[in-house]
Amino acid sequence: MTPASDSDGGTAEDVRRPSVAAVARDRRVWLILAVVAGLVVCCCSAVVGTLIALSSGLLAA
Repeated sequence: MTPASDSDGGTAEDVRRPSVAAVARDRRVWLILAVVAGLVVCCCSAVVGTLIALSSGLLAA
């Protein structure tokens, strides 16, 4: 059985993955994290606002 190889002819074990520090320096990672955090905050605040509106409406009735 032959080992897996990439398109350059080297084996898959020779391919180095970037370290966590190198990935953390990438601005795209931080941009994606910021967008995801913003969406989570917006969704959570919308849910909390809806629950408060429903509870105040039910209490006032």
